[in-house]
Amino acid sequence: MTPTNTESMKERLGEAGTHLKAAASAAGEAVKGAAGAAGEELRLGTANLKAELSDTALSGMAAAEMGGVAAKEQVDALMDKGKDLIESAAELIRERPLASFGVAFAAGWIIAKLGRSSDN
Repeated sequence: MTPTNTESMKERLGEAGTHLKAAASAAGEAVKGAAGAAGEELRLGTANLKAELSDTALSGMAAAEMGGVAAKEQVDALMDKGKDLIESAAELIRERPLASFGVAFAAGWIIAKLGRSSDN
């Protein structure tokens, strides 16, 4: 007996359903695989990010330490220049005491005059 058109249609729909179930299963597996791969990439990216941030912090701390050392060097250089200037002034005073006294007296007088004129 040959199948009727209705039976053939039911058979074909059954086959289509079976194929559809297989396609859905394959799609689910593909999504699970993609999610697993994405999760692994995310974990790897997070680890790399943490490592780079840690390296950044270490480099920043090293730079800050070097900044402190550089600042100390600059202060030492300024102190040396100040000492040299004081020594130079002391030598000039020893060489020319009268001229030094006159310059100091004149500077004091000018400062006193400026101070009095701003009070008025």
